[in-house]
Amino acid sequence: MGGGTDLLVLVEEGLAHPSHLVDIRGVPEARAISWSSSGSVTIGAAVELSTIAGDPLLLERFPALVEACAAVGTPALRNMGTLGGNLCQRPRCSYFRNGFACWKTGANSCPAEQGENRQLSIFGSGPCRAVHPSDTAVALLALDARLQLASSAGERTASVGEVISTADPTRETLLRPGELIVAVEIPAEASSGRQTYIKLMQRGAWDFALVSLAAVRHADGRVRLVLGGVAGSPWEADRSVEEDCAAGRLAEDDV
Repeated sequence: MGGGTDLLVLVEEGLAHPSHLVDIRGVPEARAISWSSSGSVTIGAAVELSTIAGDPLLLERFPALVEACAAVGTPALRNMGTLGGNLCQRPRCSYFRNGFACWKTGANSCPAEQGENRQLSIFGSGPCRAVHPSDTAVALLALDARLQLASSAGERTASVGEVISTADPTRETLLRPGELIVAVEIPAEASSGRQTYIKLMQRGAWDFALVSLAAVRHADGRVRLVLGGVAGSPWEADRSVEEDCAAGRLAEDDV
């Protein structure tokens, strides 16, 4: 566990039953932000969201991530919540959170398909209709970030899309058994051009996204558009939309 803001709620709701908890915030490297000479940055998984949101150099180089962290929950949650925890949090689907039989609780059905699904996925083929709740995952996918992963079996790196996936409807990530996110690396190239993160919430603040958008226009004209709150994982816009933006066929206000 990092900040425990999601895990403790899951335990209280009877949806998690850990026999042991290991607080990774005690690992010094997990709470570090380090810059390379090339301009890439590595952010430890236990770095608090408020730390990222208040970092002036990250704001200068990667404002989409800073804006995504600043949009998470309340100030108290941002002070406790960590980057790795935000990436790995479980969905807020009301059926899952209230103990209904569904893919996440061991059944092979989704009650939202024929029930209340206004706040659930509109993209993807399911079979689970819960949307991924992470703000930071949306921004990091748009920034071409890589996740540093570790377990007793060794270390590896993977893209955000390779780890946060709907391939297994019972889970939100494809982390291997015993594996955890150690750090996130954002390449220097992602700091070129312009970028932003926009989030629409039902309550206007301190809520999960009805829809969010991370938009990155690189200096070479390449565009990445990633949506949150609309699918079981961060959803990259159709390539033709990105190409239209890059070619100037869509204005920024249209996006």
